[in-house]
Amino acid sequence: MRALLLRDLRLAFRAGGGFGLGLAFFLIVTVLVPFSVGPQSELLTRIAPGVLWLGALLACLLSLDRLLALDWEDGTLDLLATAPVPLEGALSVKALAHWLVTGLPLVFAAPVLGVLLNLAPAGYLWLVISLAVGTPALSVIGAFGAALTVGIKRGGLLLSLLVLPLYVPTLIFGAEVARRGAQGLEVGTPLLMLAGITFGVAALMPFASATVLRMNLR
Repeated sequence: MRALLLRDLRLAFRAGGGFGLGLAFFLIVTVLVPFSVGPQSELLTRIAPGVLWLGALLACLLSLDRLLALDWEDGTLDLLATAPVPLEGALSVKALAHWLVTGLPLVFAAPVLGVLLNLAPAGYLWLVISLAVGTPALSVIGAFGAALTVGIKRGGLLLSLLVLPLYVPTLIFGAEVARRGAQGLEVGTPLLMLAGITFGVAALMPFASATVLRMNLR
């Protein structure tokens, strides 16, 4: 498992489609929003948590089509399907590698980019916490979408259409945690819901991903 994780991390950095692309997209979204809504500090403060969460979600979405595509092309998926390692575990490792390359950098970059959106000082900590808790669910759900569309030529658009509806609960509760934190309100309920989604997805989704991937490999 560790060798598979290290291999995926090396491929992600070598291909240049994870770390740099996600951060660049996140930066572009954050920079363009103030230009589109105008220099109204009160408005930017109000919408900052939602904008930052939406930017992080879309940045995670950008590299999902490469999650299994390279392994499909070189035959690695066939080897993983017949290896003694459970396919569910291999897909979980791939989702973890995707989060380390894409989701984790966004967690650290969000407070810096929050300055551009005039995020309230009280919201920085809760923004980081919500992203740290919620972004792993995005990677695991993305692995499920990648397993559904593996082998389909130009399946990136189909992958986005399949995955985006599944991202909505994570986006709602993640943005709500950041919004309530920025306003000094109680964040326990949405944070628990966000954590429940992440743990539930991490526990169940790899089995669904492995099932559909086996069907696609037949």
